[in-house]
Amino acid sequence: MRAIKHIHGGKPYHWVGNGFYVQTLFSYLACDSEFNYAHTDPFLLLDYAEPTTFAPNPLYDTEPHGIGMHPHKGIEIVTIAYAGEISHTDSSGGNGVILEGDVQWMTAGRGIMHEEYHSKAFGKRGGILSMVQLWVNLPRAHKLTTPNYQALLRNEIPTIDLYTQYVDDNNEQIIDSVDNKIGKATLIAGSWQNKTGVAQTFTPVNLWDIELRAAGTTTLEIPNNHNVMLLVQTGELLVNDMPVDAGNLVQFIAPADTDKNTDEQTDIIKLTAASNVDLDLNSTPIKLLLLSGKPINEPVAGYGSFVMTTQEELKQTFYDYRNGDFG
Repeated sequence: MRAIKHIHGGKPYHWVGNGFYVQTLFSYLACDSEFNYAHTDPFLLLDYAEPTTFAPNPLYDTEPHGIGMHPHKGIEIVTIAYAGEISHTDSSGGNGVILEGDVQWMTAGRGIMHEEYHSKAFGKRGGILSMVQLWVNLPRAHKLTTPNYQALLRNEIPTIDLYTQYVDDNNEQIIDSVDNKIGKATLIAGSWQNKTGVAQTFTPVNLWDIELRAAGTTTLEIPNNHNVMLLVQTGELLVNDMPVDAGNLVQFIAPADTDKNTDEQTDIIKLTAASNVDLDLNSTPIKLLLLSGKPINEPVAGYGSFVMTTQEELKQTFYDYRNGDFG
């Protein structure tokens, strides 16, 4: 079982533009010896906007809520809509609106400009918005890849049912109790139990959206050469028998050997919805987001949303951006 190293939470909130009120749970730019890019590789940044109510915006046509056109290079930007609707447009021609449960996976590659706003329909009617944005690093060999936009609709993303589990009489094998479904895992990226997520990635990454709707214990299998984190969005549960509540990010210890070139050997993470929690299909589920990825193990030279591998590449990026030779 992959041990927990630390639980992070209580980060200050800030506005991204005027449409996304987030806490940055980790950033590659943070000067934290216990939790920086060395511990999150290949993930660079995670912003979480917990459910926030927005009033109807009668000025949407001229003053939409969100963030205007801005640049990225050398990374991928993943946005998951949990409530509300988010509109996206970028300089490569990618555009669309993601609704509750949908995902947009944008590859900035050699350079892209994009903007994100509340959708027109959501902006005008108002309501609750909740989302996650994740930055994923690109390996040096793909830093200058052609920009791309993937719109991943929730009904197209495979799911795996999770069951209450128990250990056999020999205390060796974990067995599903098929009579007691505890929840589900939606595989945005990565593979598990012979199912593969729809997102195309440049390095091995798992991004699993998890809901627990009944009391019990289940386990997740993750490659033992991955860095692993778990965001608790709603509810309370035990993670490897440690209590964790909403708004916290669980950091697991680093893999023992990141040079393994196979993802077949696995660790497990144990999730327990306590028996005194009254969950049913009509209640708000415990919601989790699992991030695991094989470390790229390359240097990072970054400034904001430009992330390269050397200072020379970063300087060239700024030169290209200032001179209109971007993307």
